Amino acid sequence: MRVGLTRFVAIAGLAVAVLSGAMAPATAQEWQTSSSLNGTSKYGQDFKQYDFVNPNAPKGGTLNSTTPGTFDSFNPYIVKGLPAAGFAGFGGGLLYETLMEQSIDEPSTSHPMVADAYKFPTDYSSATYRLDPRAKWHDGQPITTDDVIWSFNVLKANSPQYGQYYVNVTEAVATGEREVTFRFNQKGNRELPKIMGDLVVLPKHWWEGTDAAGKKRDITRPTLEIPMGSGAYKVESFKPGTEIIWTRVPDYWGANVGVNVGRNNFDKRRYAYFLDDNAEWEAFKKGGLEDIKPENSSRRWSTQYNFPALQAGDVIKKEFKTTSGEPFQGYALNLRRPQFQDRRVRQALTLAYNFEYMNRTLFFGLNTRTSSYFQGQDLASSGLPTGKELELLTQYKDKLPPELFTEEFKLPVYDTPQAERQYLRQAIGLFAEAGWRAKGGKLMNDKGEQFKIEFLGKDATDEVIASPFIDSLRRLGIDATLRMVDTSQFVNRIDNYDFDVTTTTLNQSSSPGNEQRDFWGSKAAAKPGSRNVMGISDPVVDALAERVIFATDRDDLLAATHALDRVLLWNYYVVPQYHRSVLWLAYWNKFGIPEKQPGFIGADINSWWIDKDKEAALAAKYKGVN
Repeated sequence: MRVGLTRFVAIAGLAVAVLSGAMAPATAQEWQTSSSLNGTSKYGQDFKQYDFVNPNAPKGGTLNSTTPGTFDSFNPYIVKGLPAAGFAGFGGGLLYETLMEQSIDEPSTSHPMVADAYKFPTDYSSATYRLDPRAKWHDGQPITTDDVIWSFNVLKANSPQYGQYYVNVTEAVATGEREVTFRFNQKGNRELPKIMGDLVVLPKHWWEGTDAAGKKRDITRPTLEIPMGSGAYKVESFKPGTEIIWTRVPDYWGANVGVNVGRNNFDKRRYAYFLDDNAEWEAFKKGGLEDIKPENSSRRWSTQYNFPALQAGDVIKKEFKTTSGEPFQGYALNLRRPQFQDRRVRQALTLAYNFEYMNRTLFFGLNTRTSSYFQGQDLASSGLPTGKELELLTQYKDKLPPELFTEEFKLPVYDTPQAERQYLRQAIGLFAEAGWRAKGGKLMNDKGEQFKIEFLGKDATDEVIASPFIDSLRRLGIDATLRMVDTSQFVNRIDNYDFDVTTTTLNQSSSPGNEQRDFWGSKAAAKPGSRNVMGISDPVVDALAERVIFATDRDDLLAATHALDRVLLWNYYVVPQYHRSVLWLAYWNKFGIPEKQPGFIGADINSWWIDKDKEAALAAKYKGVN
């Protein structure tokens, strides 16, 4: 089960921050440091450090981690190649820095990083960022406005995520020695000035230079040449496809920038690759290969944390509560396939998903059914549309399912023995309306073809959670199968939309905005590597996503988001799965941990440090643990 996986990756500093959204600060044309789309940051404009960190945390030691699959590239910003652990397709990962860094303890807020301030005009037609004069690359050269402008241009051209995120940004120009202005083709996009801070800055002089063999580097191609960065870590060594070791940069320019105080405490971060989840689990129990395990399996959390090291207190099992909204997880139906283009078929498949059985028999009752793309937030739709939301939806009434206006959206609840017969019978009826009828135990169309679905997975968890659903579909006469592939094949097939059904996870912020185009937009559906894996191409969805992006205030944003959520749900593009509002971590008892952790994300691993006494005790007791 992958509930919470994206959240933990962000916590560990290995991938993207949660995208922020649509309300902008009240002031404009004034230099701002910390920015918030929900008013003001709790730290104000004089951010010194996070209030939960230990500013005197000792540096040293190694954080050992495992990761599944393999890698073949150190360039994460293109569709080609499989990036190594520590690199991120959105954001800077361990190597690079962004103009500003999104906060890990409050929503839709950013603090200075490469830029120490930004400003924008009252019509939101542009944004200007001022670079920190201390910012420099690992070779000592300063980070310049040329680096920022070059990064913007190459990322918009080559990164599916950045391309959609900044679709309204027409150009980046130097407007001062340390100032870059981003110009927009539309006014009123209230979040756009702020989210320009999410731009990762790459070293133009390195990428436009030549490698050791004198060959010119190419940002549009995968590479295993160790790149130059500006972040707290750099690649020390690697074994292609099996291991990568990062080392902390001793003269890191940003060590005293507020977001880094008391953080980045490990001297080394080592990632070992394993073929599957079971191998990773055994490595964690053994010690020395994985120090902190984010647990996503309810069964394992409930039944398998009884090995000797845990019973002796040398491994700690802990639950961290989170206050952010829940990631949306579900089975993405690939609308590029003809069998999923009829809404009645997609609704029938949703009716056949028996969550209650799975929660009872597989998940120990620990999961909750997800019923909104904005789960756990005031952004989630509910009841019947009213007020401004109803006014908005009424504009598209002839293009929407009529029941959207008259019925509350509800997922099936398999709470009685009769429920299964009821929902499967309804599913058969919907299939029949769509031209698929039961013949000889098979669901057939008029051409004599059986309805087929292939689920795409890459680890044992996919098999566990798909099996009950596949069984239900087979009872309907569907030829349902599961195809297991390795990580490289999986990523390649998802990027190129070569699948029928697969699990997808989408994180939503408390202020959704420009990222919605990449989630649901028609243009994103046609571009390899986008997050619109479903292939949604609907003018109404496109229009509602734009209404979210150009919301005029919080009430307007809520109405637009409720409408978008409701339309997505009633079109059954995804079969919703489940969520948990907690983060499960198990870790070897070698760490010093701040007493307080950020409740917004649950835990900030980057604020932990190695306790040398604890580590020595473990090493004496367990061979190979360090």
